Amino acid sequence: MARAIAVLIGSPGSGKSTVGRALAERLGAELLCTDTEIEKRAGKPIGDIFVEDGEARFRALEREIVAEGLRSWDGVIAVGGGAVLDEDTRADLADHHVVYLQVEFAEAARRVGMDVARPLLAGNPRARLRKLLDERLPIYESLATVTVPTTDQHPEEIVDAILPTLGPGRTTGKAQQ
Repeated sequence: MARAIAVLIGSPGSGKSTVGRALAERLGAELLCTDTEIEKRAGKPIGDIFVEDGEARFRALEREIVAEGLRSWDGVIAVGGGAVLDEDTRADLADHHVVYLQVEFAEAARRVGMDVARPLLAGNPRARLRKLLDERLPIYESLATVTVPTTDQHPEEIVDAILPTLGPGRTTGKAQQ
């Protein structure tokens, strides 16, 4: 059974996809970005899934993809910010190296901007983002094997902070495994 090297969690704008790509590249591994995989399987953007199929359908796809990834992916996994709301997903994450990418509200808001492709931030994005961060923070913290701040950090600096937490033989790619 394959096992993910690291699972990245965090709020919108924390850098999961960007850091995930950089970490996977540094490790000589592949990245599974669950949001990207959801769009691929659904054949449409996440925003369209929410509008056309509803949040429940999105969450079901998300749960399926996250569960599959946690069972079989041997690279890095970047999990959508809301995936941790699912009780089964939280239970599945307990057996993995979970890296919480912590970002300050102002930085998350700057990174996310007024991105209309983020359906849960529709309406008043700053207020919605603040509410999401407040609601999810205890969950992110409880799941984290390690917490890495991302505010004012370059992705390569964040990767440098993550690598020592992965353990012996996991810091320079598959060749050492």
